[in-house]
Amino acid sequence: MRRRRNVKIVATLGPASRDRQMIRRLFDAGADVFRVNMSHTDHAGLANYVADIRAVEAEIERPIGILADLQGPKLRIGAVTGGGVDLVAGSKIRIDLDPSPGDAHHLCLPHKEIFAVLKEGGQLLIDDGRLRLKVETVSPESATATVEVGGRLTDRKGVNVPDVVLPIAALSVKDRADLDRALELGVDWIALSFVQRPEDVAEARKIVGGRAGVLSKIEKPAALERLHEIIELSDALMVARGDLGVELPIEQVPPRQKQITRAAREAGKPVVVATQMLESMISSPIPTRAEVSDVATAVFDGADAVMLSAESASGKYPVEAVEMMDRVARSTERDVHYRMFIDAQRSEPESTTQDAITAASRQVAQTLKAAAIVCWTGSGSTGLRAARERPSVPIIVLTPVAGTGRRLAIAWGLHCVVTEDAHDFEDMVDRACQIAFREGFAQTNQRIVVTAGVPFGTPGATNLLRVAFVGRRTG
Repeated sequence: MRRRRNVKIVATLGPASRDRQMIRRLFDAGADVFRVNMSHTDHAGLANYVADIRAVEAEIERPIGILADLQGPKLRIGAVTGGGVDLVAGSKIRIDLDPSPGDAHHLCLPHKEIFAVLKEGGQLLIDDGRLRLKVETVSPESATATVEVGGRLTDRKGVNVPDVVLPIAALSVKDRADLDRALELGVDWIALSFVQRPEDVAEARKIVGGRAGVLSKIEKPAALERLHEIIELSDALMVARGDLGVELPIEQVPPRQKQITRAAREAGKPVVVATQMLESMISSPIPTRAEVSDVATAVFDGADAVMLSAESASGKYPVEAVEMMDRVARSTERDVHYRMFIDAQRSEPESTTQDAITAASRQVAQTLKAAAIVCWTGSGSTGLRAARERPSVPIIVLTPVAGTGRRLAIAWGLHCVVTEDAHDFEDMVDRACQIAFREGFAQTNQRIVVTAGVPFGTPGATNLLRVAFVGRRTG
């Protein structure tokens, strides 16, 4: 099955999409990668999702990516009297470690690490920023604050502390257990939450050990300060606009989205734009015009993938949401200005043989009006380089490693086919022609551009470019 767009779609699974038939419908509608949110999924549920996705993959004979999204440390207030209390703007409140139920004058915040970095004049944001407290005084185990934005507060709401680096590891005890199980089940991507510093990514990479790709979620302002170091250690990024929009002034989120997207593309790392893209489709069969524009903007910016969260996990219209995202992406990529935006963001290739060959393949394909670029790869690095170039012709990735095909399902424009490795030069060219024809990308007498590495089977050794005609015997 060939997609008629380059940007990929990540669909989150949940109560509205938990069975195999629905997963197949979501794939048919346009989903390329399935996300499992470990905040709402136990190990048995994850195993069921993986089994169902792999069963669908076997039916369609095309690699499907699985993304396990770790919850990350959750900072929450304690219980409040009667389950809820009203905080009044302008009132004073004490925050400390006392576990007794909170009220309008006292709240429990059972995280000593927060008090260690709180500063006078700083802010505590509660319930996704719906309530805001300004810190007046701080001690090692307590603080006093003024309620700047009040409202109803219920038990154990989340807390955000902007403008500080919290002395908390990105992997909680739960995350470590979830990570181990996800790796045992063979998921393709691990999404790392609560990334504040490069060391958070390095710790996860050490545990993962190459068994999956590490996708860093950029949701903390502290991560933006060291973005390039985090990108260098990550296999992919996510613009997690939910938490980012809580801790940053919300008007800063769009330019930060562009900053992250462009930095990831320059580094040749896939980048996913996420959160509330078609939010109204949780309960409506039709999105708002603003949501459609939001998806289109991510496509114009050159994002590798756009993501659905509750829309596909718990909404009333999961299939329609994927279909809508697919339609918007295809329409945007057909726009007369799309290629101008994409080409303007292209960076110069690095001074390596692999980058030179990949850049040349795009130029040759464009000059010859080739039907496709076909990349042979074992590790996936050649495919990612091809995606970084954002060529105007389709990219077919041929790999003997199923895990590579699944991982590359998240990358811009890559149509992945799992096949045995090339035996020799002639086999490399012949099979590239055959598969390009079979998959519907090239017709008889059309040209394709083939890249590979010699000797065959050597990771990261792309050093060969060949222009080939798709002959009559291909069919």
